[in-house]
Amino acid sequence: MKQLPRSTASLAVVVVVASLVLAACGAGGNAQSGTGSQSGHGMMGGASGYHFSKVSCPAPGALPGQLVTVRLGDMGMTRMRGGTAALGERMMLRAAPRAFAAGTVSLVATNRGWRTHELVVLPLAAGQRAGQRPVHADGEVDEEGDLGEASASCSAGIGEGIRAGTVGWTTLTLAPGRYELVCNLRNHYANGMHQEIRVT
Repeated sequence: MKQLPRSTASLAVVVVVASLVLAACGAGGNAQSGTGSQSGHGMMGGASGYHFSKVSCPAPGALPGQLVTVRLGDMGMTRMRGGTAALGERMMLRAAPRAFAAGTVSLVATNRGWRTHELVVLPLAAGQRAGQRPVHADGEVDEEGDLGEASASCSAGIGEGIRAGTVGWTTLTLAPGRYELVCNLRNHYANGMHQEIRVT
C-alpha cells in the first residue's frame, strides 16, 4: 500500500479530529465549567447557549384553573449567585400556552438558568407591545397595575426571587385582555425577559 507523505498524513489526522469535535458540539455535547447539571442535550428549548439547571423542587401536582408553564433562563457557563446582570446578557422568558380562556390561571415559573429570576404579571395597554416598557436607571420597569407575581423559591407568591433550579408559582383570576409576563430584576427586562399572553 502506498504511504502518504508525513505532512499530508498529519493534516489528515487534524481534519478528522476537528470534524469529530465539531460533530460533538453540533449534537449538544458542549463542555461546561462550573457546578450544576443539565439534562440530555444541555440546551434550553433548542436555543444555543441556554443551559439547564437541574430542578430541585417541583410545583404542587394540582393547582387551580388553567396551567401556564413559564421557563426562565439565561446564558452562562458558570453558576451565578443572585439576579444581578449586565445589560446585553442573553436571557429568556417563555410561556405555554400563550393564549387561554379567562378565569382562574396558575402560572408555574421554573428557573432553568443560573441567575435568580422572578415572574410578574402586568397588563398591556391598547397599542402597547411586550418589551416596550421604559427601563429606569435602576434597570427595572414600572410595576403599576401589577396583577400578581411568583418570586419565591419552591413556594407560591412573593419572595426573594426564584433561585436557579427551583420553581415558583402564583394563582390569579384574569379577565379577557392582553398581559405581559416579565422578570423585573435589574436589567432582566431589557435583556429580553418579557412575553405577551392573551386571555380570551
